Amino acid sequence: MSSTTPQIHETNGVSVLDVLLIGAGFGGCYGLYKLRQLGLKVHVFEAGSYLGGVWHWNTYPGARVDSEIPYYQFSMREVWRKWNWSERFPSGDELKAYFKHVDETLDLSKDITYSANVIDVRYDESTMKWTVTTENGQKALCKYLICATGSSFKAHYPDFKNLHTFQGQLIHSTRWPAVANTKNTRVAVVGSGATAVQCTQEIAKEASHLTVYIRTASISLPMFQRSMSELEQRVAKSTYRSMFSYCRNSKSGLGYDTQPGSVYDLNDQEREELWEELWNRGGFNFNQANYRDFLVDQKAGELMYEFWAKKTRPRLKNPAKSAFLVPQKAPFAFGTKRSSLEQDYYERLDQDNVDIVDLKANPIQEFTEKGIISQDGVEREFDTIVMATGFDAMTGSLTNMNIHGRDGLTFQERWKDGVFTHLGLCSSGCPNLFMIYGPQGKLLLTTKSAPTAFTNGPPFIESQVDVLVDLIKKLQREGIRSIEGQRSAEEQWKKAIQDANDQTLLPLTDSWYMGANIPGKPREQLNYLGGIEQYIRECRTALKTLEGFTVLYDTDK
Repeated sequence: MSSTTPQIHETNGVSVLDVLLIGAGFGGCYGLYKLRQLGLKVHVFEAGSYLGGVWHWNTYPGARVDSEIPYYQFSMREVWRKWNWSERFPSGDELKAYFKHVDETLDLSKDITYSANVIDVRYDESTMKWTVTTENGQKALCKYLICATGSSFKAHYPDFKNLHTFQGQLIHSTRWPAVANTKNTRVAVVGSGATAVQCTQEIAKEASHLTVYIRTASISLPMFQRSMSELEQRVAKSTYRSMFSYCRNSKSGLGYDTQPGSVYDLNDQEREELWEELWNRGGFNFNQANYRDFLVDQKAGELMYEFWAKKTRPRLKNPAKSAFLVPQKAPFAFGTKRSSLEQDYYERLDQDNVDIVDLKANPIQEFTEKGIISQDGVEREFDTIVMATGFDAMTGSLTNMNIHGRDGLTFQERWKDGVFTHLGLCSSGCPNLFMIYGPQGKLLLTTKSAPTAFTNGPPFIESQVDVLVDLIKKLQREGIRSIEGQRSAEEQWKKAIQDANDQTLLPLTDSWYMGANIPGKPREQLNYLGGIEQYIRECRTALKTLEGFTVLYDTDK
């Protein structure tokens, strides 16, 4: 399907647009697709050399999505009708091929500038326009600016002493090189999150020796990967539209039925039977399709951990590794860190050629030319060190772009004491700037009535973009020049999120949910906690009357 876009004019080498989107992942692609339908002059600046967002950048070994098919994809019929997946949880390579199919089907690239890393954004109050400048000197002038930069772009390097003195190959997992020296070599992996789990599984198969530095052991769930046949998908497509609709109106964005009531409604035998069933489904069924009380009730979480440990511990033969990776007491309250999905993670860590360093008992002292010295004084030598240390999540991509608002402040300055947004969509001081899948507008489901682990991205992103598209239609129709979140509304939105957070066990755990993985970052809940349906309802209610916004009309002087 091709969409006709009005011709974009240039003035003194500057593209003059109605809407500029930054980022060509799920949000940027869907936003471009929808906004072109309004007949607006729309363009995308993408830092990478092709679209796909995180799936353009994720080329590390074992990269794989952990939201399952058919829920992790665009809902547009013209995209899915001629696309079939090979696996329940697609690999990074398959997702790259998928985005190529999306591009060819929707003809997106003609309206995207690649290798356009945004380094400066400024608002001119006299013209009520944003000027956006890239590293390569491209410039665009736009009325509406949409930051579709996602939650996981800015790589985080811990402040290890002498990090860059290491003379071997130092790799951050989010910028994997074309040639990585991991085969028949001595490799270190630093980290235990989803990326580290996936890297460890693959590197352990080919390294002569692997050392994994872990601060907090992961509570990973079994993926239970499987192949998907063309026949299965051909038949399933008869219900795709209802599946996608269900996901959009659910809390998690996944097509799982949750359990009504409480885990305490069951006796021990009934609970074991249910949990055995959920466990054997694989994926996130064990926490997403379970009872909803494990994130507000510590005992319920302990029961889930005991079941997890009973399933996981027998997979480790090495007693020291077993004691660290599956301790008698949970390393954190179940679900207060995002569970990773694994295939053979525990078996790989159990291999004789794999060592584990407990960073709480034996932290990294410094990096050397040859490797890493830990607190016990031992220097371990490596050919390659992989930093699977995550991202400055939720805020990093926005604070990194030098976005200067109406008041001249950047987001780094604006949020130095914590994040403030209205509806997770807008910020005071930034007229007509909107955020997709950003801080306080990405969902983590932990309200007292419905705690779960996280929200599947695509259904929520599409819902959020649809809200923004309808908002822009409203602004155009009603002659509104600009809107901007009010500080009082931001304070109310933030308080509601933090109050909901305080009703859960989440504050007990340091996690990227809380911004706690970045030293000096204010510790606060960075996610909206009520689920897709409730979030979209709150947005549409506020945007109907523009409650909480400062509004300027075309007739205003």
